[in-house]
Amino acid sequence: MTTVKNSSDLLIKQLAESISGLHDDRATLLESIIEDEGIELFYDDYGNSFDGMTFFDDAFYMHLNESRGNKSGTARGRFTLAHELGHYFIENHRVGLVNGLLKPHGSMSKPERFDRIEREADYFAACLLMPENDFKKEVQGKKFDFSVLEQLRISFNVSLTAAALRYKDIGNNEIMIVYAVDGKIKWKFESERFPYKFLAEKYPAIPENTLMDQCFKGKSTAGITTDVWAVEWFNNVSQQSLQKKFKEHCIMHENKALSVIWQA
Repeated sequence: MTTVKNSSDLLIKQLAESISGLHDDRATLLESIIEDEGIELFYDDYGNSFDGMTFFDDAFYMHLNESRGNKSGTARGRFTLAHELGHYFIENHRVGLVNGLLKPHGSMSKPERFDRIEREADYFAACLLMPENDFKKEVQGKKFDFSVLEQLRISFNVSLTAAALRYKDIGNNEIMIVYAVDGKIKWKFESERFPYKFLAEKYPAIPENTLMDQCFKGKSTAGITTDVWAVEWFNNVSQQSLQKKFKEHCIMHENKALSVIWQA
């Protein structure tokens, strides 16, 4: 078994991609990794308590919570399982679990989390499921629109959110991703070279006249792409950029919405 002692992003990426490269299937066969490593894997109903959990008791055991959508082979289940494999393969996580220094805890799928251990496991999962070279081949020469994310979701069998966050990091165009619940923004991430870093001044309220705002108010249909002015979404827009247009695509599920924004 290969592990990484120093949990820098570069070494985590190299570790995850080396493991992914051992399997021929484009959508990494996670269960075969589990079998090769002799890990006991269980899918069951654990209520709303967690998405996945890993613990050590003379052997490694992983539990995935089907009641939160983490079923075998699904996009959500695959990311949760890849995240738990991060705890297994990243050596300081693994040693912590074996020696009782890292207490078993239920992982929850929350892209906004800032806990280092969980962030490292998320990054491992993204690199394992969407290796950089394969990902860049998928987007090479493609002008960005929302259909690019749809295709990435299918190609790598991941969620749209996972595909968008990976694209934000290594895609060939700059994007911003905004997530809201019950009409309030929970988190946002943008590409390093995206022209704006700050949302409009009423944050965490959703800026008026944006597509996300219109969708929450029932004045527009989710699942479309529309034009939006920079000044409607972003703060500190210069006078010369007041007429700068962006594209926004918003999808909704019940009381939750995700918008992807890019320059027109």
